[in-house]
Amino acid sequence: MKPDIGFFEKYLTGFVLICMIIGVSIGVFLPVIPETLSRFEVASVNIPIGILIWVMIYPMMLKVDFFSVKQVGREPKGLYLTWVVNWLIKPFTMFGIAYLFFYVIFSAIIPPGLQQDYLAGAVLLGAAPCTAMVFVWSSLTRGNPAYTLLQVATNDLIVLVLFAPIVGLLLGISGISVPWLTLFLSVFLFVVIPLVAASLTRYFLVSKRGIDYYNKQFIPKFQAVTIMGLLLTLVLIFSLQSDLIINNPLHIFLIAIPLIIQTFLIFFIAYRAAKILKLPHDVAAPAGMIGASNFFELAVAVAIALFPLNPAVALATIVGVLVEVPVMLMLVKIANRTKHWFPTKKEVKA
Repeated sequence: MKPDIGFFEKYLTGFVLICMIIGVSIGVFLPVIPETLSRFEVASVNIPIGILIWVMIYPMMLKVDFFSVKQVGREPKGLYLTWVVNWLIKPFTMFGIAYLFFYVIFSAIIPPGLQQDYLAGAVLLGAAPCTAMVFVWSSLTRGNPAYTLLQVATNDLIVLVLFAPIVGLLLGISGISVPWLTLFLSVFLFVVIPLVAASLTRYFLVSKRGIDYYNKQFIPKFQAVTIMGLLLTLVLIFSLQSDLIINNPLHIFLIAIPLIIQTFLIFFIAYRAAKILKLPHDVAAPAGMIGASNFFELAVAVAIALFPLNPAVALATIVGVLVEVPVMLMLVKIANRTKHWFPTKKEVKA
């Protein structure tokens, strides 16, 4: 049976636009709501948004089997490719492309202060490879589900170590002051805690009820929770950014341009490298998808925590959510039409 994308994932761009309209309307006509919610902060982390983002991230982590890391020696070339593209190439190409557009090409359109904020948002996206949606893109390209799981699991572990240093480095190069304590606290709150909680949940449920119950009955229960968490988060963020969006509506389009270019660039770097390495298509396609897509939930969370007084940073990360589905669906079509570029399983084994 041909895999298909879910209704919510397929129309995510439309849902984001609807959330933007609702959020901006609340910010304009009911400003008391975002003003009140913005007061609930601990160590610069907005508590309502933090809870909603945690509600999104925890179900994603439930899908990841960290015991699969034991199979890291199986077809290691695909893993090495994923790691190199995601951590040694992607963050730095994102920085370069975003800097070129925001500081040079769009310098006459975007004010200097916003140039820096949009660059910071792009950096956060670039340092956060995909965690959840890559399972969708992998299935649409008939990717190897077990290997995709391994790619995601190892990247989630690498996030713990490299996300904060890479973000700090690139923001520092940009001349942006980095509150390191808040940066590491964000990683702890939005990666470590849900990762540990999800791992323990998986371990105990699989031990007691079995893997079939866990995958087919338990995880699907969180689908609606994840969707509602994302939508409410977007509405709240847009309500906090209503003035910025109303005063700079063109900027959403301008931010999208370098993000889209970056997505295509990273996909083709990984995909072309996979062809050179003679990887099978069911490994090559997910390797390209995981780098091209983003862990936008983490990027949004960290943007809000690091820059509570600079809503433009979070806006740049949300534009990544806005363009992700249509762009990734285009890459899925490209991957499916170029399957003949790659050797078959029999040819690889030979």
